[in-house]
Amino acid sequence: MLQYRLLVLDLDGTLTNSQKVITPKTLKALFKAQESGVKIVLASGRPTYGIEPIAKQLQLKKYGGYILSYNGGQIIDYQTGETLFQQSLPANEIPHLYEFAKKHNLAIMSYDGNDIVTENPDDEYVIIEAKINNMPVRGVESFLATIQHPVTKCLIVGEPTKLAEVEKEAKVEFGSNINLFTSAPYFLECVPPGIDKALSIDRLIKKLNLTKDNVVACGDGYNDLSMIQFAGLGVAMGNAQSGVLDAADFITLSNDEDGVAYVINNYIFHRNKLRRMFNRDYWKLKWQNKKRKK
Repeated sequence: MLQYRLLVLDLDGTLTNSQKVITPKTLKALFKAQESGVKIVLASGRPTYGIEPIAKQLQLKKYGGYILSYNGGQIIDYQTGETLFQQSLPANEIPHLYEFAKKHNLAIMSYDGNDIVTENPDDEYVIIEAKINNMPVRGVESFLATIQHPVTKCLIVGEPTKLAEVEKEAKVEFGSNINLFTSAPYFLECVPPGIDKALSIDRLIKKLNLTKDNVVACGDGYNDLSMIQFAGLGVAMGNAQSGVLDAADFITLSNDEDGVAYVINNYIFHRNKLRRMFNRDYWKLKWQNKKRKK
């Protein structure tokens, strides 16, 4: 029996390449893994709607995979459609977040059904979020009047240098009431307290009677850091941010070099040692990981 039973994958910068697509080589490795009984978990800051096209492409309904959306705020069994876990932002903190964003002249958005909702529909970073998730943007006169339903995430967006400074202030301002982190230099994720990818993976493996030693987690951003540290095998992509590289058990090839396929072939299926010795990627990664550990 395979040791690794759960393959947890971030999407942007990890599973998909720079063109936001899964390459044929990686796709082939993912189907091989699923046919061998490995369950795939798509773990992303994206809303559920923005993850579903990839879930359909990977046939998670057939193979029994999971969606972990909003950085862990929602867990869905994609085969049954059952929501296994969901947590919303404290309702009283949403006006607080709104006023904080307005004070710093930054756009804030959230999600209503299949729409992105914001007072700033023409903001360049709002448009980036819409393109990533293939979701329409609904411009509204009043964000607070529109967001009357429970929401799992708000997103404050802006120029990266400014947003990095605002993030520091926000963490002081909101303390333990909201979990804040950047998923991209221009996206400040605002999710319920106690929500991150590692905690959600822990919730899922308990339901599946697995342990963290059965988990491989691959990512590239700071919102992936907790799951990389948690997993039995925590993998950073070659294109990952420096703090993520430092925390990983192993650094694989980049998302443009089929890094996920390399992990599947060499760690889940333990590619033949002699075959690895004649693989240039083997020597590249061996040197890269050795250098990092010095």
